[in-house]
Amino acid sequence: MNAPLSSAWPVPVSVAPDVLADIQAEFSRDWLRVCDEARRGVLAPPADRRFRGQAWAASSQHIVLAHAYLLSARVLTRMVEAAQVSEPLRNRLRFSVMQWVDALAPSNFLAFNPDAQQAVIDTAGRALSDGLANLCNDLRKGRISHTDESQFEIGRNVATTPGQVVFENPLFQLIQYAPQTATVYQRPLVIVPPNINKYYILDLQPANSLVRYAVEQGHTVFMISWRNPLAADGDGIDTATWSQYLDDAVLKALQVAGDIARQPQVNALGFCVGGTMLASALALAHARGQRPAASLTLLTTLLDFHDTGVLQVFVDEAHALLRERQLGQGGLMAARDLATTFAFLRPNELVWNYVVGNYLKGQTPPPFDLLYWNGDSTNLPGPFFTWYFRNTYLENNLKVPGRAQAAGVGLDLTRLDMPAYLYGSREDHIVPWTSAYASTQLLRGPQRFVLGASGHIAGVVNPPSSGKRSYWTNDAPALPGDPGAWLAGAQEHPGSWWPDWADWLAAHAGARRKAATRLGNAEYRPTQPAPGSYVKVRAT
Repeated sequence: MNAPLSSAWPVPVSVAPDVLADIQAEFSRDWLRVCDEARRGVLAPPADRRFRGQAWAASSQHIVLAHAYLLSARVLTRMVEAAQVSEPLRNRLRFSVMQWVDALAPSNFLAFNPDAQQAVIDTAGRALSDGLANLCNDLRKGRISHTDESQFEIGRNVATTPGQVVFENPLFQLIQYAPQTATVYQRPLVIVPPNINKYYILDLQPANSLVRYAVEQGHTVFMISWRNPLAADGDGIDTATWSQYLDDAVLKALQVAGDIARQPQVNALGFCVGGTMLASALALAHARGQRPAASLTLLTTLLDFHDTGVLQVFVDEAHALLRERQLGQGGLMAARDLATTFAFLRPNELVWNYVVGNYLKGQTPPPFDLLYWNGDSTNLPGPFFTWYFRNTYLENNLKVPGRAQAAGVGLDLTRLDMPAYLYGSREDHIVPWTSAYASTQLLRGPQRFVLGASGHIAGVVNPPSSGKRSYWTNDAPALPGDPGAWLAGAQEHPGSWWPDWADWLAAHAGARRKAATRLGNAEYRPTQPAPGSYVKVRAT
């Protein structure tokens, strides 16, 4: 996304003199305290995890340096909060200052990081050469390595739930998973993942696969596996539009799954951008008098883009016009640009932590399936991206009945009256849970909202077997308009929200029947085993 701050910085930034004096006085007091404690030899290392190593604790000079950095960072943060500016500009200031503050941490530089220096000494210089090799390798890849990618292979130890590709077109492959129970529910479940990443976030490994869990509950599960368009492709995929994705991908997947299962309706699940696409596609179908979905599950999905959290700092008319000029008629929104944007939403966790470990200390990050997936981003067709950016993040058109157009039809989400299960993650920095909750005010059918602990991914991928985290439910007869009121009346439950969803979904899945011995049907024959070929294409 990479919107320049200058495009939204039209006025000088000022701080009231009395507030500025207070900030300066606080800094002076704290700095004098640090100097006094350092002189007396009682200055403790700061609690910040970047400065917790033994080498930091053993060096009084580096402890002082760390405290000076943190005090300066606090001053800059306070000045942003005290700045006499509009709230949108303040959010941009927060983001900009965070980037500079996090980047300038002394732990990020070999000359100022005693832990990294000690690693060089302990390894007789090997840490330095290994770090340089890691840097060169990442420069070739065009991204920072977050995990030991050599330990993972799609289809071998991630995306391993058995199944077959039963349909394919230039936009997606449709995977049907093999039943793992003697009987299955009549109505199938079709999953629409985000096309900004690969689908296998929902099918990582057997222990944390939502796909496998749903299959084990007796559902016939179909998954959209999006094509990852490349610049070398010559079939026009780079000109694909939002309308094409709705008609030729989402609605086509629902139709194929229904035909294979011999059901007039399916249960449909959308995750993140996939949920936005799914709801839009269903609104398009309803406008045509079609009702392909009997129920709707939306996981961390935005339909009302009034509050998009920290991502709002990238959104303005100038950026929309720039992207429309660049990509509106064709071309690819590069996976690297998108991945970099999301990484810098949490720079200490997803950037500088790995700069220190990979490059300064010469370490290989440990294998972690979720971070392997996180590094496997996808390109997006330019017209698709520009429509999405303008109509959602910039203008919030989906919220207004008929304002957003697809295939020449006005989309009206308020016509969606099927039962809906809506999930938000409480610490989500990409889809604030209150914004996920806002979907309850657009949809018109019976609704259940569930709030999970943790963030955008970890909150969703939380299998019951892990025994981790918790979730909140509120069984009031009607959902209040205010998310705060919902939370005030909610009850917390330990563990995963998956069983709660499974109970809800079972009520909409129909009777059980003997599981099929073959996947697909005469019209839609299996062509290759899951996970298929599209998911294995990496962005370049």
